Amino acid sequence: MVDQTAAPEKQSKWPDIDFKTLGPAIALLILCVIGYLLNPAFLSEGNITNLLTRSAFIGIIAVGATFVITAGGIDLSVGSMAAVIAGLMIIIMNSAVDTLGTGVATVILGCGCSIILGIGAGWINGFLTTKGKIEAFIVTLGTMGIFRSLVTYFADGGTLSLNFDLRGTYRPVYYESVLGLPVPVWVFIFVAIAGWILLNRTAFGRFCTAIGSSEAVAKYSAIKVDRIKTYTYIIQGLCVALATIIYVPRLGSASGTTGVLWELEAIAAVIIGGTVLKGGYGRIGGTILGALILTTIGNILNFTDVISNYLNGTMQGLIIIVAVWLQRGSWGKNKKKTT
Repeated sequence: MVDQTAAPEKQSKWPDIDFKTLGPAIALLILCVIGYLLNPAFLSEGNITNLLTRSAFIGIIAVGATFVITAGGIDLSVGSMAAVIAGLMIIIMNSAVDTLGTGVATVILGCGCSIILGIGAGWINGFLTTKGKIEAFIVTLGTMGIFRSLVTYFADGGTLSLNFDLRGTYRPVYYESVLGLPVPVWVFIFVAIAGWILLNRTAFGRFCTAIGSSEAVAKYSAIKVDRIKTYTYIIQGLCVALATIIYVPRLGSASGTTGVLWELEAIAAVIIGGTVLKGGYGRIGGTILGALILTTIGNILNFTDVISNYLNGTMQGLIIIVAVWLQRGSWGKNKKKTT
């Protein structure tokens, strides 16, 4: 029976703002203002172009990580995966120079091998997690060490360098622009749009959300959980491969230090963007903003001596901790409202 004597709730004068959704956009706007106040050159065309280009690498990987995390998984191997893919790409392309020359055909061969390697590495992570019944944290921690060790072995402890003449052919993939935007940014835009459609407008995206919310319920709902989770790791591997393709021409080399902390940055971008670390809720748009926020923070640190640029990893780690803490607080409030 409804209590007629209860006082009616007062309506707020202010509109109900969803800070969970708008938070990353507001944070990015505030960072841009801070960057401009520290140095007006922050908003120069050259710096904005550089910022967007650098965001593309982590952004592309983070889009793949959004699927993995939404489905309740985690992948700690993405940085090491990028390193070993880059190293094998360089070895393959250098070996093909004698046969195919230093033209576009060799670059296409290298890019194709990168895609195959990325999909294969993602499948291994997914297979061991689902069929091997091993925790994703353990599997990807193990493959992180394996991949990093392999690229160090291939480089004999040093650096693998791309053929000098081949660099000239491959260079435009990173340094050229199309309609005023660098090629890596266009790749990022394409991956982000494809990821958004896949997560929000397909049955696969709904299955990822359902599995992350409750794997047991998803199984009772006739969702092929193992297959969907494996696909998320394959998507992650594909995204790492695409990021590697546009990264290799930047330096034309790969070593045991390539991709260090990329897994931290990718996970941070996903969590900052509002995707729940426990799974069950993912936002591609938020992930894009998260990647831009991380890159902007690093960019601002280059403009100021207040905080050393060497502490960029510290800032990213703190951001992850705070973002997860805020998520727990918001979920706790939502739970109270529903009880």
